[in-house]
Amino acid sequence: MEKSLSSETIPSVLEAIGGTPLVQLDRLAEHLEGRILAKLEYLSPGHSKKDRIALTIIEGAENRGDLTAGQSVVEMTSGNTGTGLAIVCAVKKYPFVAVMSEGNSTERFKMMRALGAEVIIVPQKSGGEKGYVRGEDLAMVEAEARRIAHQRGAFLVDQFVRRDNVLAHATGTAREIIKQTGGLFDGFCDFLGTGGTFAGCAETFKAELQTIRTYAIEPEGASVIAGKSICCAEHPIQGGGYARALPLVDKRLIDSFETVTGEQAIFWARHLAQKEGIFGGYSAGANVAVAARLLQGEMKGKTIVTMICDTGLKYLSTDLWD
Repeated sequence: MEKSLSSETIPSVLEAIGGTPLVQLDRLAEHLEGRILAKLEYLSPGHSKKDRIALTIIEGAENRGDLTAGQSVVEMTSGNTGTGLAIVCAVKKYPFVAVMSEGNSTERFKMMRALGAEVIIVPQKSGGEKGYVRGEDLAMVEAEARRIAHQRGAFLVDQFVRRDNVLAHATGTAREIIKQTGGLFDGFCDFLGTGGTFAGCAETFKAELQTIRTYAIEPEGASVIAGKSICCAEHPIQGGGYARALPLVDKRLIDSFETVTGEQAIFWARHLAQKEGIFGGYSAGANVAVAARLLQGEMKGKTIVTMICDTGLKYLSTDLWD
């Protein structure tokens, strides 16, 4: 007689996406007045917050009839969305093609290939340096992804404009944070990649928490969403800060624009690892850097929530851990 499975099991790894813990960074903030709470998105199966949007976008496409059985899925990626999509597509049996810049870390494309994805590497524009993906590099990747999707009759994820990107965080990430805090926090900051995390969380927070303050983070010298001219488009913070328009971000949801340097992101990522045992990537360092700065300024004595977007394991070949 076949034994029934325990109610503690789940049918696939997709059910393990989301539901990440919110951790008090009291050791890192011991000399600051206030508290930083960090959402550990690197504990999702693909080790980043992008797992959430991968699942929501694919299921949304299925529900609308935009994606049919056996159809290929194509997306440009710095590696995190691609990893999430590789996982989702593996479980749901869709061939997946990830298109990425050679400027991104090697760990990312190796992980996608290990998960069964076809990974196409696009050379950087002349003068580009590995580890520094510029807007021009991303534009070349996007053009190649669109060409491949058209050629193969594939579903193009198009994460920079796809509303499901925002929905994943509005109905998932933000709701989890409100439940985990009881709504008792004062600010939220996040480094802008596609802007989906910031937009989704800010939408929900603004609708439910009257006094919440939201902070959008960009690289210093490339803060185009803040309306500033570009003077330094090259920075090491992979996965965002591409100095391009972000259609998903409603500026009315932004209370303040913040900037961070690559050096600050690196310092705080290392500090986070050594003080809290949290091994995050560049954007995690950027987020914590700004959160700490805010506690020394207008958020002094208050509580701010931020994201640990992905794992430092994806950057072992970069200067983040030299």
